[in-house]
Amino acid sequence: MTQFPHPSLFLIAASAAVLAAAGPAAAQKVEPVDVGIPVVGAVKPQNPYLQQNPYYAQDPDVARTVSLGGSCVRCELSGRDLSGATFISATFTGSTLVGANLRGAELVGSNFSGADFSRANLTGATLVGANFGSANFTSAQLNGVEAMGSVFTSANMSRANLTGAELGGANMNRANLRSAVFADAELFGVTLANVDARNASFAGAEVDASNLSNGNFSAVNFRGASLDGARLTGGQFAGANFSGATLDRTDIRGADLSGARGLTQAQVSEACGDASTRLPRDMRVNVCRGRMVVVRPPAPPRPAAPPRTTRNIVVADR
Repeated sequence: MTQFPHPSLFLIAASAAVLAAAGPAAAQKVEPVDVGIPVVGAVKPQNPYLQQNPYYAQDPDVARTVSLGGSCVRCELSGRDLSGATFISATFTGSTLVGANLRGAELVGSNFSGADFSRANLTGATLVGANFGSANFTSAQLNGVEAMGSVFTSANMSRANLTGAELGGANMNRANLRSAVFADAELFGVTLANVDARNASFAGAEVDASNLSNGNFSAVNFRGASLDGARLTGGQFAGANFSGATLDRTDIRGADLSGARGLTQAQVSEACGDASTRLPRDMRVNVCRGRMVVVRPPAPPRPAAPPRTTRNIVVADR
């Protein structure tokens, strides 16, 4: 990939896709061509065409119609306005997007492992089938995101807001979810094993058939949540609030619920435990007969094909 003299000139990984399609000769020099779509630029140009372009006023923001592919490893995008941008099968590993505006953006089938999204705004973004392993989402806004089948293993999502998010089949194994908000979120078949979710909120969330085994859910708010068919084995739930939650066929074998709040005998009787299950005083565990039914999460969607790049334009200093 061509390396530009200033970070603001890389113009997201569209350059990599354009150069790959145009061949080696184009890698030496890329000229703007008027084909009726916005030119993406990030410097004060001398070219009159750019000065007349309506999207130039958004510098250093990215034009809303641009599709981004290719590779831009460890790119600096902090504070950028990337709202509505489309990342398809792109590689942005280790990139920095601190405080970036990604409202309504599409990060489909892309690799953002190790990227820093702290304080970024991803409200309403589509993160389907993407890799965010070890990424940092501290205090990020992820309200209403669609992230079915995405990977968040070992990600730092502390204090992130995922209210109303759709996360079916996502993998959050070993993630830091401390004080994160999953209120009214859909988490069917999500892997939440080995997480640190202390003080998080799953109020009103659908956590059915999810794996919460060996996680720390101390002081978590499960009020009104649905945990039907979920697996809580080996988990810690000291001070967790289960008021109004449903536990139909929930696997609580080996779970420590002795310090849970709002838990009733009726709820426990719907769950499946064993002699190692720890419950509040005077409650009895129900040992389910027969084999436990394991609900398989939905298969993650296949990543979309990379965008056509024949009409993308990249402008760089000479």
